[in-house]
Amino acid sequence: MNISYKNTKFEKATAGVTFITAVVVTATFVLLHGFDEPLLSAKLLHRIQVAGFMLFFAEKCFRTINAASKKDYLSGNWIEIPLLILFIFVIYTARTLFPAVKPAEVKIFALGVYLIAQVVIKLCRITVDFAASGRNPTKTLIITFLVLITAGAGMLMLPKAHNLETMSVVDALFTATSATCVTGLVVKDTGKDFNMMGQTIILVMIQLGGLGIVMFGAILALLLRQALSVSESVAMQDLLSAQTLGKISTIIGFVFVTTIIFETAGAIFMFNMWPKLPGAVQNFHEQWFCSVFHSISAFCNAGFGLFTDSLMGYNAFAGVYWIIVPLIIVGGLGFGVLFNITDVFVDRFKRLFGKTSSTLLYTPTGTPIAPPAKIRLQTKIVLLTSVTLIVIGTLALIAFEDYPAKNEAPILQAAFFQSVTARTAGFNTINISLMSSANKFVLMVLMLIGGSPVSTAGGIKTVTLAVIIMAAYATLHKRKNVEIFKRTINPAIVARAITVTLLFAVIFIAAALLLSVTEKQNGFAFEDIMFETASALGTVGLSTGITSSLTTAGKLIIIVVMLVGRLGPLTLLAAMTFNIKTAGYDYPEEAIVVG
Repeated sequence: MNISYKNTKFEKATAGVTFITAVVVTATFVLLHGFDEPLLSAKLLHRIQVAGFMLFFAEKCFRTINAASKKDYLSGNWIEIPLLILFIFVIYTARTLFPAVKPAEVKIFALGVYLIAQVVIKLCRITVDFAASGRNPTKTLIITFLVLITAGAGMLMLPKAHNLETMSVVDALFTATSATCVTGLVVKDTGKDFNMMGQTIILVMIQLGGLGIVMFGAILALLLRQALSVSESVAMQDLLSAQTLGKISTIIGFVFVTTIIFETAGAIFMFNMWPKLPGAVQNFHEQWFCSVFHSISAFCNAGFGLFTDSLMGYNAFAGVYWIIVPLIIVGGLGFGVLFNITDVFVDRFKRLFGKTSSTLLYTPTGTPIAPPAKIRLQTKIVLLTSVTLIVIGTLALIAFEDYPAKNEAPILQAAFFQSVTARTAGFNTINISLMSSANKFVLMVLMLIGGSPVSTAGGIKTVTLAVIIMAAYATLHKRKNVEIFKRTINPAIVARAITVTLLFAVIFIAAALLLSVTEKQNGFAFEDIMFETASALGTVGLSTGITSSLTTAGKLIIIVVMLVGRLGPLTLLAAMTFNIKTAGYDYPEEAIVVG
C-alpha cells in the first residue's frame, strides 16, 4: 500500500532510523538467547530493547504527522494500535494476570513479543516494497534468498542452536542453503546435532524458502488488510506467473489458506504415527513437533527429517503412504494448478445449485457473458505428466530392483514412495546406497525432471518435459506447430523449455566434473557423485551417503548447485541479461543439416 508523505526527506530519515533500530533489536535477541551466557549484560540488552520500543513508538508518531492522509496511514497500519494497547495492558496488569511469575519477567517477555512482531511486520513490508521497486525482479529474488541463507547460517552457528562443540561456517551455510532451497541434503544429523532451537530455525527456513519470503510479506499485508499497490501486484503477478492482475489478492489468499490447511491436516494425521516406533519420540511435545516438522517438510518438498535414517524405520507404516505422499504430491503440483482445480470445482458447485444464475449477465441472444470456469491447459499438462511419471517411475523401480532382499521393505510401497519422493521431496524408506545402478539412474532422471511450475518443487519441471516431448513429436510428424490437448504452444515457450533443459544439462555435467576432481581423495564412485549432483540440482535431498564426507570445496559446489536448482538456471540467466535489448533486425535465412 503506497502512502504519501508531506516531507519525503524526513520520511527517508525516519525509515533509515527504523531499519537500524530493527537490526539492533534483532541483535539483542541473538545476544540474549543465542549463547549459553549473554555476551553483554542482560540488563544492558533489556535497556537497549526499551530504547528500541521508544524509537518504534516515535516512528509511528512522526509518520502519522508527516502522512499526507492520516486516514490512509492509520488504515494501512491499523495493527499497530491493538498491538500497542495489548502491550501496555500486559505491562500494567502483569502482577494481576500472572501472580505466580515475577512482574519484571512478564514485562520483559511482553516487550520481546512486541518487538519481534514489529521486526517481522517491517521485514515483510520491506521484501514486498523491494520486489515492487521496479528493479530487476530476478535479482530481487536472488538477493532475498541470499539474505535468508546468510541469516539462517548465522543463527545455526549460535551455541544454543546445536548440540556440537562448534559448528563450522561451511556446515552452517550448507544446512541453511539446503533448508532455504528445500533440498534436504544434510552434512549434520538434523535430529541429533541440532536441538529444538536449531530445528525450529531450519523449519522456518524451509517454510520461507518453500513459499518465498516475498510471498509471506504479501500474505501478511493482506492479513493486515493492507491493499497491494499496482506495482506490488505486478511484482506478485510475476512471482506467481499469474495470468490476470485482478486475481492476485485472491491467489495470494488461496496460497496462504491452502498451505495452512494441508500442513495442519498433515500434522494432525501424523500425530499418532510416531510412538509406534519405540524410542523414536520421547514425549507429547516432541510428538507434536515431529508431526509439524515432517508435515511442513513434506508439503514444501524439503525432505528434512528428524530421524537419522529418514523414514526407513517407518517403511511398513500406512501413514507414510497415506499422509506424507499426498502432501508431497500436492506441494509439487503448483499453486496455480491447485487454484484452477478449486476454482472449477467451486464454480460447478455454484452452478449445480443455481447460485450463479442470478449474477450472470446475458447477451440479447441469451448467451452468458461470464463463461463457466474451465480446466486450463497448464493444469491438464501438470496432472497428466505427474501421474505418468509416478506410474512409470514405480514400474521402473520394481523392474530393476530386488527390494525385499536388500532393503526389507514391501516392494510396491517402496517403489511407489521413491517414485514420488524422487521428484524433489527427498525422503526415503529404503537405503539408497544399496539400490542397483539402473535404479539410481532412474531416480536421477526423476530428480532432474522435478515437480511443476510455481510449486515448492525443483527440477526442469513437468511442463518443460511435456513441451520438449511434444516438440519432438511435432517434428517427427512434420507438424508446423507444437500442439498439446488441441492447443498450439507459442514458439517462445518451446524455446524457453529447450533453454531450461540445456542449461540444466550443462550445470549438471559441469558440477559433476568439478566434484569428481574435488572428491578424488575420498574415492567416491562417479555414479554416486552424479547422483549427489542430480539431487542438489533438482533440490531433492536423496543421497547415497556421501554428503557428510564431502570436502570443503565439494560442499561449496553443492551449495551453489542447490541455489541454482531452487532459483532455476533460467532465472539466473534472466538476471544477467535483463538489460540486453531485443535485436531490431534479422539476418537472411540459410538451410543447414542437423541430426
